[in-house]
Formats: sequence, C-alpha cells, structure tokens
Amino acid sequence: MSGNTIGKSFTVTTFGESHGPAVGAVVDGCPPGLAISEDDLQADLERRRTGTSKFTSQRREPDQVRILSGVFEGLTTGAPIGLLVENTDQRSRDYDKIKDRFRPGHADYTYQQKYGLRDYRGGGRASARTTVATVAAGAIARKYLGERLDLTVQGWLSRIGSLDLGCDELAVANDNPFFCAEPARLGELEALLWDLRRRGDSVGARVSAIARGVPVGLGEPMFDRLDADVAHAMMGINASRAVEVGDGVEVARQLGSEHRDELSPQGFRSNHGGGTLGGISTGQDLLVHVSFKPTSSIQVPGATIDTQGGPVDIVTTGRHDPCVGLRAVPIVEAMLLIVLMDHVLRHRAQCGEVDRTTPDITRR
Repeated sequence: MSGNTIGKSFTVTTFGESHGPAVGAVVDGCPPGLAISEDDLQADLERRRTGTSKFTSQRREPDQVRILSGVFEGLTTGAPIGLLVENTDQRSRDYDKIKDRFRPGHADYTYQQKYGLRDYRGGGRASARTTVATVAAGAIARKYLGERLDLTVQGWLSRIGSLDLGCDELAVANDNPFFCAEPARLGELEALLWDLRRRGDSVGARVSAIARGVPVGLGEPMFDRLDADVAHAMMGINASRAVEVGDGVEVARQLGSEHRDELSPQGFRSNHGGGTLGGISTGQDLLVHVSFKPTSSIQVPGATIDTQGGPVDIVTTGRHDPCVGLRAVPIVEAMLLIVLMDHVLRHRAQCGEVDRTTPDITRR
C-alpha cells in the first residue's frame, strides 16, 4: 500500500490499523531546536479522543502518545520524529458477524477488489482511528508555527445535517462536545444527536477552520498551489467529501464585482478568496471548509452482498460515531497545520532571501 505520506519538506508518514497493536507516524523535516514534549502533543489528542462524551463512539482509548525518536533533552534534533499511540480497547468480536459482508458506503468492497484481502476489524486503514497519528503530527507543526510565526489554527462545527451553525464565539468551540461556536444552539445539537442514537442512524457535517497569522507568499502558482495542497490534505481525511476555500461553492452565485477582494493602502477590503490568490497566500486569514459524509456503520438494516457475491442484509453493531464531523475538528486543524508547516519551510528554502519592494499591507 502506497500513498501514506504527505508533504515535501515537512513530511508525515502514518502507519497502523484500527484494531492493530498501535498507530503512529514518522515526521521528517522538522527543524532542530524546537522544544517539544509528549504533553505538547497530548492536548490535541485529547480533543480528538473517543469516549469523552455521550455523542461520540464509546471506544475508550487513552491515546497516550510516545515520542520514540528525533527529540533529545527536550529539543528536536532534526532527525525523523517517531510517534506511537497504542490501541488498548479494540473489540474485534463486534465484526465477526459481518466479516464476510461488505458494508455499504464503507471501503470494504474497494479494499477487497484492490488488494485481494482486507482487515475487516473496524476497517483497518480505512478507519478514522488512524487519524490519531496525523493529529499528533499536526501538534508538532502547531508548536513550531505558533512559536516562530505566531500562526494559529482554530476549527469549529459549521453545519450538521440541516442545521447551519454560526461562529459567534470561536473561543468556546473547544468547551463543548460539538465544537460548536454558537453556544445558543447546543440544545438543538443535543436533541439531534439523541434522536440519531435512538434511530441507530447517522448524519453528515461540515467543519470550518481558520488560520491566522499566515505569512504572504506561501504556495506555488501551478500544481503546488497552497489551496490545492490544502484540498489534497483534507480529502485525505476519512469520510471527507468536499473542500471549500473562502466563499467556496458560493462563488458560482457571485458577480466579479462582488467576489474580487479589492486592495487599499490599509489592506484588503474583503476576503472572499479565503486567503489565497493564484495559489499563493495573501497574508489574510486562510479559511477552509470540509464536508463529511454520514457515518457508514449504522444500525439501520441495509442491502449489500457477501464475499461470494450473494445478496444479503447487513446491520453494523458495535461502537460508532453518529456524526464523524464532531471529532473531525482537531483532524482538520492538524491537516491544515501540516500543509502550512510544509509550505513555510519550502518558502524559506526558495524565497527566504527575496527582496520584497511591495509593502505587505496585511501586516499594517
């Protein structure tokens, strides 16, 4: 299986399966001298962890990360950083009844067709469990970008099912199990999730994230555009189905006179482009939206086929999220941080000595 690495200067390679002994990552390209500890990474892992509320999967993993290499006396050495998180609460028996049936909407069928075999226990590499590794790697990028550039990334739940959610108080998004930045709507969200639990069904969601303090000039004008790399990273998250930057799909409704972000000596007058122009960061806030499909593993009976090609019904039991978007917020943040970290290092290598005669209006 190839395609488990993202990045060019700052690379992250993940490994492990949902019901294997552990999941982890190898982070290469982190500059030396960054003060980092397991506690620095643990905070983000806690935000992603299952079993922390009534509205997520009840699989109870401690998600204690271990740094195996690349750090000496509390500082990164420049060598690859090995990260490991053990799996301790697998219940593989939950999948015994359906191991010969393809779950509709899941990767079971395509994995079997591509590789000729598959790990039916929780979906193997197709499980959202593997994202614990990218969240740990993203925490390294968060530490570096925060300390060196004062760059921050914050996400929130902006839609779930038919409910559109605002961003009234971004600071409180981490204070509730829904990552909701509109506290007045928490009652609606609870009612929706309890109803889904009762019916054994699931619902889709959209996660938004904003990066502040992004320097101007990140990204290349062709295939390595910043927004293209962000989209590539986000579509690499399990269950993601659409990515938008800035106004996203709403640009199809706009006129050119509405969408263009006019400039003035005091700065940009709007940010419909979401922080990029021609694939290069403008220095404005980078705004990204990622839409996730409903969880495929549900208790509503459905039609499928077995491994012999015969028609069968299926019901997925076990511990699953009624909405994967609830735990996707720290995952989206991590992927955005990894992309930004990679582009910061690439930009420094190529254009670090460029003499810029045009003033940076975003820093006034």
